[in-house]
Amino acid sequence: MKLPRTTLILILLALGLGAFVYFYEIRGATVREEIKEQKQQIFSFAADDVQSLTVKTKKLTLNLERSPESSNPKWLIKSPISGPANDAIVSYLMDLLVKGKSDRTLSTPAKELGEFALDQPQATINITLKNRQSHQLLLGKSNFNGRFLYAQADPTAKPDGNINVLLVSTDFANAVNRELSEWKQPVDNSQRLPGLSTPLPTPTNSK
Repeated sequence: MKLPRTTLILILLALGLGAFVYFYEIRGATVREEIKEQKQQIFSFAADDVQSLTVKTKKLTLNLERSPESSNPKWLIKSPISGPANDAIVSYLMDLLVKGKSDRTLSTPAKELGEFALDQPQATINITLKNRQSHQLLLGKSNFNGRFLYAQADPTAKPDGNINVLLVSTDFANAVNRELSEWKQPVDNSQRLPGLSTPLPTPTNSK
């Protein structure tokens, strides 16, 4: 029996709608859930667990250590100079390390590290915890649209020879690419005594 043209069109529309619902609502929900699961925290330690940090960039290698005293500053610069660190700057980086998340994870052959600039990273952050455990974060170049940085956390090769490349916030680059002067604790000029000004000589009238 030959179906009327209108009925055939309605059947095709119904099949098309069913396919759309399946791929968008059912399969799409699964894919979205997988992406959501991939957006996970980079590290699992807390800020108070960290004992020391080493930040290595193209221009500077900075060693920071938690102050043994409870008073400010909380962090001390151990090298390349010795002195109190800028707690606000260190706390900004610490917040990223503790709360930062990877937008997604890419599994790629280890030989392709150069494509992400992870063979010669723009920055390396070494973290030592109070329990002597250590972690490392490598920061590579920006992705194609500049929204994220390619990164590696505790870089190790998987059994299949691939490595995990993360996409992390560009805030990490802002946090570490600083001059040494920015890492130092600011001088509180309000505690200084005002300098004595030398009075100008009073001109004498010549007769």
